[in-house]
Amino acid sequence: MPRTLPGTPNGRSPPANRHPKENAMLRVGFIGLGIMGKPMAKNILKGGFPLTVTSRTRSAVDELAAAGAKAAATPAEVAAASDVVITMLPNSPEVRQVVLGPGGVAEGAAPGLVLADMSSIAPLAVREIAAELAAKGVGMVDAPVSGGEPKAVEGTLAVMAGGAQADFERCLPVLQTMAATVTHVGEAGAGNVAKLANQIMVAGNIAAMSEALVLAAKAGVGPDVVHKAIRAGLAGSTAFDAKAPLVMDGKFDPGFRIRLHAKDLGNVLETSHALGVPLPLTAQLMEVMQGLMASGLGDADHGALIRHWEKLAGVEARRAKE
Repeated sequence: MPRTLPGTPNGRSPPANRHPKENAMLRVGFIGLGIMGKPMAKNILKGGFPLTVTSRTRSAVDELAAAGAKAAATPAEVAAASDVVITMLPNSPEVRQVVLGPGGVAEGAAPGLVLADMSSIAPLAVREIAAELAAKGVGMVDAPVSGGEPKAVEGTLAVMAGGAQADFERCLPVLQTMAATVTHVGEAGAGNVAKLANQIMVAGNIAAMSEALVLAAKAGVGPDVVHKAIRAGLAGSTAFDAKAPLVMDGKFDPGFRIRLHAKDLGNVLETSHALGVPLPLTAQLMEVMQGLMASGLGDADHGALIRHWEKLAGVEARRAKE
């Protein structure tokens, strides 16, 4: 049965079933110190785990080393120093290369190591990678996250995890340092199925918000007033409250980049086509994102989806200037 367990956000007491002294003995590796990965790795350190890190960005490695982590040159070196390895990478090919390629995790892993891939990748890729690792005596949990950079910094992400129960329980104390909730949703690949469902919903929420605020602006009603009026009703959502204030202030710094959300929707559509599940709304939003990327907005926050509707309507949905 799926279980949702509390995390241990910074400043909160650990749940009663946690054993901090035992957890502190668990050696953790982290690969991929980008917008999300760097604050996640910092929260593992704050949780008291010995941490070894590597990343393509040397400055991020140096920053973690200054905070108390050990720097490694390769993923294999990270694996050799770890009991649990976390990966936080852009997509399936990068995960496959870092895990199974030359100098990869599999090369340095001892039997019994568990890889927790927290990237958002295709469920089929998870199952293929997990099978290759299992042949080497290495477990795998796919544990993608939702919440974006702010919750990564706070340590309050939502984690959806797939994998064998024993592997999940092995890495659970580490996952809890980064999350408000950790839900075990099934076998390997199930975590990313849940993440794909999440990304469908997030894209749809932002799109609906965009249409609503653009309509308000075109009608001469302040989008900020409309946000205040409807946020407590049925139309309210976490995405609405997180993105509307930034959009209305014209702040489109990531956050979560449009090109990464488009990558996720690409995995959604690949999976839905393989399963024979039509997703017409998701397909339409994928094309909106393709258009925004073609216009140079691929690295903007996905809240910049509103720019599509603003262009169509010839209006900007911004907060009234005082």
